[in-house]
Amino acid sequence: MEAGNFVDHIRIFVHSGKGGAGSAHFARTKFNPQAGPDGGNGGRGGHIILRGNAQLWTLLHMRYYKNVIAKDGVNGSKNKCTGADGDDIILEVPLGTIAIDEETEEIEAEILEDGQEVIWMPGGRGGLGNYNFATPTNQAPEHAQPGEQGHEGNKILELKILADVGLVGFPNAGKSTLLSVVSAAKPKIANYAFTTLTPQLGIVGYKDNLSFCMADLPGIIEGAAEGRGLGHRFLRHIERNSCLLLVIPADSDDHLKEYNVLMNELEEYNPELLDKEIIIGISKSEMLDDELKEAIADVLPEDREHVFFSSLTMQGIGQLKDAIWQALTREHEDDEEDEEGEYEEDDQDEEE
Repeated sequence: MEAGNFVDHIRIFVHSGKGGAGSAHFARTKFNPQAGPDGGNGGRGGHIILRGNAQLWTLLHMRYYKNVIAKDGVNGSKNKCTGADGDDIILEVPLGTIAIDEETEEIEAEILEDGQEVIWMPGGRGGLGNYNFATPTNQAPEHAQPGEQGHEGNKILELKILADVGLVGFPNAGKSTLLSVVSAAKPKIANYAFTTLTPQLGIVGYKDNLSFCMADLPGIIEGAAEGRGLGHRFLRHIERNSCLLLVIPADSDDHLKEYNVLMNELEEYNPELLDKEIIIGISKSEMLDDELKEAIADVLPEDREHVFFSSLTMQGIGQLKDAIWQALTREHEDDEEDEEGEYEEDDQDEEE
């Protein structure tokens, strides 16, 4: 995907529809000129709805929707006829999209599944017609309710890519080359820093027709958590990855220092990122012999799994896939255990 076509942050103004007013009408028939109140209710104002679409990968199609305004509900009429509801506006967004109020910075909606619908901005309720207010002591009410106003405000749609594995590393570490050899993705590859300016996704095939999604993210530099380089613009995409692969090139001057810088940037941006499954991948290992591999392995943290691989000779690619799949499996099992623990706590609270 070209850099100009990747849009992951949109600011729009949204306004849901106003509810229709109730009718204050009185029935008049040929044989009963005072048949009583028969004013109908007003229709509901149009909702603004977010719907997940797995076929979308970016918010590019939303670029020109600067004002999203739903239609108002129709007023009620005689014979207790309810007015028509205002037409809803459905905004289709890629999975991983969050809706944020610009003023309060509160997250109002989150889309994670294909077909998931969230009423983001509900339309105003229609007003009640005067027949609803008739009582034995007030048989001819002359008032009806106006419709409720819709909701409005400046909002932000922000995309955080949903991928199983995120490739994290300094510019020109070999992340794009790895993605190109393990999937059908065709990221731009060149021998200079910041070749990758936008996230690239690829589906990686595994054993027994299994697969996982890998994201190649723009390179991180020291100070990225403070906004240097591409900064926060793409660090947020890492939050949704189940597993992180820290890619450190074999020809790095100091492998441990590079690892510590990457971990420090992740921690400063969001300390919860360190709770994810993290694997160290030493790229370009075709230039290493067994002695050099042992020397590099000795300086790496013992509590982190590491894999030597070469995208050029395909050396270690199978081992790397195995390590990633095992990490994803552990992450999935941990999530299930957390859910079971929550259910058990709820059961205990009910028994008490």
